[in-house]
Amino acid sequence: MKAFLRDDDGVTAIEYGLIAALIAVVIIASVQLVGTNLSSIFSTIASELS
Repeated sequence: MKAFLRDDDGVTAIEYGLIAALIAVVIIASVQLVGTNLSSIFSTIASELS
């Protein structure tokens, strides 16, 4: 029982999972922001070419 209480492998895996989830959220937010900005830029270019 003491060995089970001292085992921290599961805690480490959860920490890595949380870090990976945080990185994924940052990447998704960045891609959405860049996509919105690119859409605006292409709309401006299209209106200037028309």
